[in-house]
Amino acid sequence: MKTQKRSQTTRAFSKGYQAGIDGRSRSLCPHENELARQTWLSGWREGRTDHWDGFNRAAKAQKLSNM
Repeated sequence: MKTQKRSQTTRAFSKGYQAGIDGRSRSLCPHENELARQTWLSGWREGRTDHWDGFNRAAKAQKLSNM
């Protein structure tokens, strides 16, 4: 059975969150589409906040699985 792909915005948020929590720069955003770019940056901001608040890898995995 085929699996359905996640929406572009959900994937953009998730990838942005991962980049943010890993401490990468927001200038690494791969999207040129305005909606996807804004969503990626929202994920990045949330990831940076969690990084600064001291979330560890286990908390990151849990948060991403809940999205």
